[in-house]
Amino acid sequence: MPEKDEELTAVAAPELVPAQPTDEAAAEGQGAPVSRQEFEQMKTERDQLVERLARLQAEFENARKRSERERIEFRDYAAGIVVEQFLPVLDNFELALNASATAEQLRSGVELIVKQMEDILRQLQVTAIPAVGEVFDPRVHEAMGSVERLDLPDQHVAEEIRRGYKLRERLLRPAMVRIASNPKQIGE
Repeated sequence: MPEKDEELTAVAAPELVPAQPTDEAAAEGQGAPVSRQEFEQMKTERDQLVERLARLQAEFENARKRSERERIEFRDYAAGIVVEQFLPVLDNFELALNASATAEQLRSGVELIVKQMEDILRQLQVTAIPAVGEVFDPRVHEAMGSVERLDLPDQHVAEEIRRGYKLRERLLRPAMVRIASNPKQIGE
């Protein structure tokens, strides 16, 4: 009969799965076995969490792609607005090239086109950086050399080679300048 008791015990007892000890349990030396039902429940929870993590990662990736696409669309839209404002200027250049006029008339036409471009830049809040006669400022001026000038103070801008521009307070490009070197002031 002892054999039947062992069989009954084996049949009636739930199947036990060795527990995976957590860091705390391992540190304390605990590792109680869990039932098959608890193991399946934890496995199901783990699978659900892994699936949820995969969905969240996919949502994050989709949001990142959507944000990048929207950024590109906004940049293209903004560039389109600016380009649209300069198309009449291009039209006027083409008219000037096709015109049969005197050099003075062409010069006058180009001056009007430059004024038209300056007006558009002003509307876009783009301003020219003051240069000639100003104190040299390496934050907005790029020195291309120096010239000896007695009529200007030392370290002031003597010549503007290329105009610089700002968009509000942001530097778009520095002004290329030559700096005055005044030997009378250097000796003082």
